[in-house]
Amino acid sequence: SDEVFGRVYGEIRGALQKWEQDGRWNTILHAGLRDTEAATIFDRIIAKQIPSSVVFEDERVLAFDDVNPQAPTHVLLVPKQREGLTQLRYATEDHEGILGHMLAVAAKIAKQKNLQGYRLVINDGREAGQTVFHLHMHMLSGRHLSWPPG
Repeated sequence: SDEVFGRVYGEIRGALQKWEQDGRWNTILHAGLRDTEAATIFDRIIAKQIPSSVVFEDERVLAFDDVNPQAPTHVLLVPKQREGLTQLRYATEDHEGILGHMLAVAAKIAKQKNLQGYRLVINDGREAGQTVFHLHMHMLSGRHLSWPPG
């Protein structure tokens, strides 16, 4: 009946609007397309197609010196698998493991390099300065880092 159709349509439309509001569409879009996007420069570095100065590597993360350092120590920490995670805003519960692992790796690197203080930065989106759309974290140290950042 038209009444049932209207009720079901309203429920579905409300749910879809909520997903749109919460930014869930990107997660749904990427659910079946994990890591099928065009390779980024980080994918080529991970595949050893482009050389890098590796600071740390395990099965989940590659960390290497930034070729355009903004501090005496400037390391990039990159998940080896994107899993649809081009930006932090698209993180889901499925990404909690890799995000936590990246923080633990940063702590290992700080200890390895005997860093007395450091800053971790994730630029999320073009307006924040993100230029490579493969989630990555900057680790900066070796100079006084003022607040607020520029």
